[in-house]
Amino acid sequence: MADPLVLADVVRTFDDGTAEVKVLTGANLTVREGELVALVAPSGAGKSTLLQIAGLLEHPDAGRVMIGGTDAGRLSDKDRTALRRDRIGFIYQFHHLMGDFSARENVALPQRLAGRSARAALARADELLDRLGLKDRRKHRPAELSGGERQRVAIARAVANEPRVLLADEPTGNLDQRTAGAVRDAFLTLSRDTGLAALVATHNQTLAGELDRTVTLKQGKIVSTEEVNR
Repeated sequence: MADPLVLADVVRTFDDGTAEVKVLTGANLTVREGELVALVAPSGAGKSTLLQIAGLLEHPDAGRVMIGGTDAGRLSDKDRTALRRDRIGFIYQFHHLMGDFSARENVALPQRLAGRSARAALARADELLDRLGLKDRRKHRPAELSGGERQRVAIARAVANEPRVLLADEPTGNLDQRTAGAVRDAFLTLSRDTGLAALVATHNQTLAGELDRTVTLKQGKIVSTEEVNR
C-alpha cells in the first residue's frame, strides 16, 4: 500500500514586491501509515506553507504531492477537492467552528458534504465526541464551549471522514498549559486509535516529544532535528 503522504522535491517561491523569497527549495518528506511526525521550525521558516501544499490548498511551483499514491498535481480542480475532502483532515490553531451549529452538527457537516446520510453523519459525530469526552456537550454551540472543548470538537471534525492524512498547525498554540495538555492527550489518543498519518507543526516541545519523530526546515528543505547541528 502506498504511503499516505509523500512530498517530493517541493519548491515554493513568493514575490514580496522587491525580491523573490525562496520558502521551500526542494522539500522531501514521507509520512507512513500510523506515523505521527512533528514539524518544529522557527516562525517564518515555511511551516504553514508546507502544510498548505501538503493539504492541497496551495500548488507548489515544482515537485510532487502524493496522497495515498495519487499524484495530486495530475488531478483536475474537482478531483483535487474530492481528494482533499475524503483523504485529508485539518486542525488549525483556531478552531474555525461554525458558530450557528452545535458541536455534533459541526462534526457532521464534512460528512454530509462527502455524501453521508444525516443519520449516519450524526451517529459518527456522537461517537467521536463521546471518545473525546464531550458526550454532554454535543448540542452546545461553540460560544457555549471552553477553548479546549472547541479544539476537541475541531479534532473530531478533522477525522470525521476517516482521512488517511491529518495535518495540524499549532493545534494547542492558542490554549493555556493545562488545557493544551488535555487537548494533546485527546489528539494523541484519537490519532493512535485510528492509525492515520499525521504531520503536526508545533512549537510545543511536549507535544513534539510524544510523536514518533521530529523534523524541521533548514534553508527550505526538510531535515531531521539530528541533522540541524551537523
